[in-house]
Amino acid sequence: MHKWFRVTQWFKVSEEQIAEILDRVRSELPTTEALLIGKPQTGKSSIVRGLTGVSAEIVGQGFRPHTQHTERYAYPSEDLPLLIFTDTVGLGDVEQDTDRIIEELAQELEGKTVGARVLILTVKINDFATDTLRQVVQKLRQKYPQVPCLLAITCLHELYPADVENHPVYPPEFESLQRAASAIEEGLKGDRALEPDRVILIDFTLEEDGYTPVFYGLDQLRDTLGDLLPEAESRAIYQLLDQGVGKQLGSLYRDVGRRYITAFTIMAATVAAAPLPFATMPVLTALQVSMVGVLGKLYGQTLSVSQAGGLVSAIAGGFLAQAIGRELVKFIPGFGSAIAASWAAAYTFALGETACVYFGDLMGGKKPDPNKIQSVMREAFQGAKERFKNQ
Repeated sequence: MHKWFRVTQWFKVSEEQIAEILDRVRSELPTTEALLIGKPQTGKSSIVRGLTGVSAEIVGQGFRPHTQHTERYAYPSEDLPLLIFTDTVGLGDVEQDTDRIIEELAQELEGKTVGARVLILTVKINDFATDTLRQVVQKLRQKYPQVPCLLAITCLHELYPADVENHPVYPPEFESLQRAASAIEEGLKGDRALEPDRVILIDFTLEEDGYTPVFYGLDQLRDTLGDLLPEAESRAIYQLLDQGVGKQLGSLYRDVGRRYITAFTIMAATVAAAPLPFATMPVLTALQVSMVGVLGKLYGQTLSVSQAGGLVSAIAGGFLAQAIGRELVKFIPGFGSAIAASWAAAYTFALGETACVYFGDLMGGKKPDPNKIQSVMREAFQGAKERFKNQ
């Protein structure tokens, strides 16, 4: 009994172990931190909406105070972000200390690098008072020339001719826009080496504004960021925008999730191989609940142990009865334990795969379909049985 207690303790997953796993996964994610620098109401939150696909309400709730003059929003979660947006607060306000804003942004750039970084400047098409912005950007670029810089000129529709009711074919060629954009670029000029690397015209509106497309110039923003960012981070941006959130999670987060689905699967098989009928069931269940909890954190969902256990039950459905049946096979000397280990491995792997689908739907803003979840579980289990039956 004492020996078995040591075995069960060895397979227990602690909070410290989970934290270590998350740290390792976080270090491998292609994370991009975008520092959004511009006055209020210049389209910074709209850029967040365009790149993430989340609603304006969620973006508004997502930003949290970071320093005195910045707010931060991590997408899809603080634990494991693909995109981190740092937004300047109060830029252009005469009562704000510009030097302090510069100092806080510099500290951000000095901090521990979690991936790639890019400066995104936002200026409304009809705002030519850019002295403060130029001061901020040139000081940052002088100190951090390796960080790429993009100027996004926004709110284009505010200078459309009176008879134009919708966005034109991109790029917009109205003379009024061209003159205004040139004036903004001229106003930001100083030392040429410190000027923005690229300039883009965009107009990201709300659905109720009536403009089509809502995110005018999004493809161009994607391509420009792709040119400025390293390969891995650029690929993540393309996956976000080209495939949609659900599929993107399937290709990026699923790959990450499988790394420790595999680890839990190996542990489950080892536990199930012990020739002790029924005694392994509590340990297997604990392992599987821990796995679902870790996967939840990967997808930005923090679950209690009871919530993770409830989700395991909901996903597993009728498999519990089969699990008990497999335990009985262990009474066959020299044969039952091998079958149980193979079954436990397949079951645990399928449970992890199905949990990823469940959490991926939640992250993509969809309500998981119970019929779909059960179907995924059955298919994943059948495939995993073939994979593990001879191992």
